[in-house]
Amino acid sequence: MDKERHRIMLVDDNMANLAIGKNMLREFYEVFPIPSGAKLFEVLERVTPALILLDVLMPEMDGYEAIRRLKADPRWADIPVIFLTSKNDERSELEGLSLGAIDYVAKPFSAPLLLKRIENQLLIAFQKKELKNYNDNLQQMVEVKTAQVVELQNAVISTVAEMVEFRDNMTGGHVTRTQKYLQLIVDRLLAENIYKDEVSNWNLAFLLPSAQLHDVGKIAISDAILNKPGKLTPEEFEEMKKHTTIGVQAIEKISSKTEEHAFLKHAGVFAGTHHEKWDGSGYPKGLKGETIPLEGRLMAIADVYDALISKRPYKVPLSTFDAEKIIIDGRGTHFDPTLIDVFQKLTHEFAQIASEEG
Repeated sequence: MDKERHRIMLVDDNMANLAIGKNMLREFYEVFPIPSGAKLFEVLERVTPALILLDVLMPEMDGYEAIRRLKADPRWADIPVIFLTSKNDERSELEGLSLGAIDYVAKPFSAPLLLKRIENQLLIAFQKKELKNYNDNLQQMVEVKTAQVVELQNAVISTVAEMVEFRDNMTGGHVTRTQKYLQLIVDRLLAENIYKDEVSNWNLAFLLPSAQLHDVGKIAISDAILNKPGKLTPEEFEEMKKHTTIGVQAIEKISSKTEEHAFLKHAGVFAGTHHEKWDGSGYPKGLKGETIPLEGRLMAIADVYDALISKRPYKVPLSTFDAEKIIIDGRGTHFDPTLIDVFQKLTHEFAQIASEEG
């Protein structure tokens, strides 16, 4: 415990008790004799004590009223209070303890007993403070460690996504752009309370980075199909469609090998559902309407928009104006009508991202 002389406030309307108490304590503590409850609060505005010795029976403001005021004010609520009383009944003691007093000392004072009570309570207060500091530091350490883990997870996701993108070498920047498009839409959903129940349950620190893995299954698709300079045959298209289920399987395999897989919760949904269509004509499962998870409906817009404005082996890029028109025309067939209504408010921002990241 600190070696400094602790400040003790002794509050009693009896001047003789104040003198006796001060004489008992001044060898060990810096003592502030205070003659009334009202005066106590005047002094507290200037000085914060380590402990208050508070008489119960005082005129105008008794000890019970004083401790109520102390505990109601955050500045003083944690200061330990020991009641001083000549009352020796269980009911009075119980009332004081219920109001927040930590101990009772009967008058007339026994110097050794009073000193020991004060010493014990100051030790307890010190230990509580140390425990709080430890818990605060521990919480800070946990937050730092969590941030480091999240940073590592995001780095792994980003690296894997880049490996996939490098194989599909004509779609540079697709992962970055789609993530930014998603951020725009999600921010607007939150601002306008659209799909509130679903979005409010998402951990956005995991959601957006995990969107980078929506095409991870392409890592198992042959280069000949990925980079074919022309339209895919029906057989090749069927092979390409497998990247959705392969992606889900890959993410599930990673998740099964670790308990810390919350950051992959959304990744499998993005990978498996971003090619589903609102009217049920998409793949791999032919889901329809709101049976398609919201993550998939969001990624469908971001993914198609970026595909339209990007150069591919089999096509030239469209303008952002033409891409917007195609997306809007897909309202209610390819895309969720509600999300298209949101998209229409964000077309300028989409075009800006396409320009900056292109």
